[in-house]
Amino acid sequence: MTSRTSIGGRSTAARKAFLISTSAAAMIATGFCIAEPAIAQNANSGASTLPPVQVDAPSAPRVRRAQPRRTASGRVARTRPVAPQPVRQPPVVSNQDARTGQSGYITQNISSGTKTNTPLINVPQSVSVLTKDFIKDQAFTSIGEAVRYVPGVIYHQGESHRDDLVIRGQRSNADFYTNGIRDDVQYFRDFYNLQRLEVLKGPNAMIFGRGGGGGVVNRVLKEADGTTIREVTVGGSSYPGGRTSVDIGQAVTQDLAVRFNAFYENTDSYRDFVNLERYGFNPTVTFAPNDTTKVKLSYEYLHDNRTVDRGIPSQVRPGGALPQFAYNTASSTYFGNPNASYAISDVNIANAVIEHDFENGLTVKNSSQFADYRKFYQNVYPGGAVNLPGTSVNLSAYNNETDRQNLFNQTDFTYRVSTGPIRHTVMFGGEVGNQSGLAFRQSGYFNGDTAQTSLSVDPRSPTRFDPVAFRNTATDANNTYNLNLGALYVQDQIEITRYLQLIGGLRFDHFDLSSRDRRTGVVQTRTDDLVSPRAGVIVKPVDNVSVYYSYAVSYLPSSGDQFSTLSPGLVIAEPEKFVNNEVGLKWDIHPRLQFATAVYDLNRTNQRLADPNNAGFFITSGATKTRGFEASLAGYITDAWQVTGGYAYTDAQITGANSTTVLPGNRVGLVPLNTFSLWNKYQFTPQWAAAVGVIHYANFYASSDNTVLLPEWTRVDMAVFFKLNEMWRAQLNIENLLDHRYFATADGNNNITPGSPRVFRLSATANF
Repeated sequence: MTSRTSIGGRSTAARKAFLISTSAAAMIATGFCIAEPAIAQNANSGASTLPPVQVDAPSAPRVRRAQPRRTASGRVARTRPVAPQPVRQPPVVSNQDARTGQSGYITQNISSGTKTNTPLINVPQSVSVLTKDFIKDQAFTSIGEAVRYVPGVIYHQGESHRDDLVIRGQRSNADFYTNGIRDDVQYFRDFYNLQRLEVLKGPNAMIFGRGGGGGVVNRVLKEADGTTIREVTVGGSSYPGGRTSVDIGQAVTQDLAVRFNAFYENTDSYRDFVNLERYGFNPTVTFAPNDTTKVKLSYEYLHDNRTVDRGIPSQVRPGGALPQFAYNTASSTYFGNPNASYAISDVNIANAVIEHDFENGLTVKNSSQFADYRKFYQNVYPGGAVNLPGTSVNLSAYNNETDRQNLFNQTDFTYRVSTGPIRHTVMFGGEVGNQSGLAFRQSGYFNGDTAQTSLSVDPRSPTRFDPVAFRNTATDANNTYNLNLGALYVQDQIEITRYLQLIGGLRFDHFDLSSRDRRTGVVQTRTDDLVSPRAGVIVKPVDNVSVYYSYAVSYLPSSGDQFSTLSPGLVIAEPEKFVNNEVGLKWDIHPRLQFATAVYDLNRTNQRLADPNNAGFFITSGATKTRGFEASLAGYITDAWQVTGGYAYTDAQITGANSTTVLPGNRVGLVPLNTFSLWNKYQFTPQWAAAVGVIHYANFYASSDNTVLLPEWTRVDMAVFFKLNEMWRAQLNIENLLDHRYFATADGNNNITPGSPRVFRLSATANF
């Protein structure tokens, strides 16, 4: 199979300008007198004085009359009077960091929580922001590792070919956004062009639409804001290979700014036979034709080719005792066929944003995105547990092609107005979109046997290169799909007094999906009309403290996160519903240090349970309840000491059966009761800095059937930073400093990812 490259969207704009002023002055001398006492010429001669000399001001010069311009025949040429041309002032500089108060590890404002540029302290929702400086200091390149520093968010293995998260007990591989626009295809995103990563927890369909039951992740990308930057970074790790990235940008004229980000990576892993090659580039342009209008254009291409690694299986215990545990093998052991396990993604994303200020309190922003995704993955992986004697484990195989094209357009109006002493920020708008694609899955058969869907191997030597053939069977997906969607929404942020604010909003979504089986030609359709409210109250006893309550609802249509197929049972199933109640406190301890905490209750209902009396149909009795507490700290404790981290208590339980093994009372898979993370960086001198990070997870189950338990773990990381001068800097990161053995994540009971042993990462950056 082949795949194409990917484009990652990117947009925002700011105009860099120079202030030009001119002045003139004239001086006319009106006169002066010089008088000197006479100097004696001779003692015997008589004294005398010079007569005074008077200097008159020069007379005004005669103005010479302009001679008329004549034609070749000598006649006076007729000319039109020339109107004076106004001097346009260049647009105001709008640095991307300055607009949101982003400095070091702290961000003051975001727009993703309300669709308006709002201080975080006034957003009635739990929000964590990881800035580009934090990402750079950690040497993170993808979402999975970064979110370990976000309370309440767990990295899911995602079959080793996609970003996949569990947020407040709700798993999703589709709730990803780029600059506020949906980016829901299954692939691994990269951080080479990242400005910051925003994690908004709790459902908020009023802003983002369908899904997002536990929360969403929004990538804000670097943009052409007129800032001059010339940066090249080269790095490598303990394993063969390396990574290079560039970031180049500047103002071309007072109206035009450009920026170009790119990277290339080719690295091996602590896991045997695992390799990753990826590269991408992202040019952006910002054009400001006048002081009230900005146009931002962006294009991204991303190519990712990697070995799919599903990890290791669990092992059966004597007497079938539960829980089971991960099979005891080296962290590097590969189960499966690495030559037949790979994923290829090619992503192309183009964005255009137009912003206009009507200068009467009303602004408008129109965002358009076209994205083309080509995705194929194939894997040979552990299909069951190791038997009790430890002599046999089964391998399974399949592949999947999941191409998709997305087209979205959002138009948001913001109107700021006062009604007496009450201030309103009214946001209203709409979204239209189309998503179409292919779902084509093939099951694997071993050794040329059309009936052999599994291969038994010795777990002590589980890497096998037996031939595997793939074919599409009656139970495999083989369909195209088309989704048309539209939405209208309105929201009002109301400041009643300096002590009290309210927020309320409502969104209507129309979701029209059709799916065509390519084997039979049968078309299934379903239409959903969904109404999602949000409400919040913010009390501010002092300017730097807010206490809030929020209520929000979100829906997930029966076709699920990836909505690629429809069956007769799904056509009649009701959407899943998420309802979140949250109380929180936000405290800006000082202008560059933020503390936040929240207590929430999140209920998910209408989850599907297979109907035992009607094959292919469902009983929507499944339910999940998550109750939790979160606390976070980010920013500067002192001018030299920065921190990011937090704690989460997450009690996610099954309250309505989802299957015959996922029963009420079970804990939701991959969700520890307690997690803690904290990263500290201290700047000892202008040249030297160091950092230490700690991540702790309590034990957790690999899946919601609670069969396999993964033990608690603690990991210590550190880094050393050296800045030679304004041009050169370097850093050394050490992951898992104490070389602790642990299990990082999983995708079910028998696809468990061992954590990396101690690894060193060294990089150098040049600024020109």
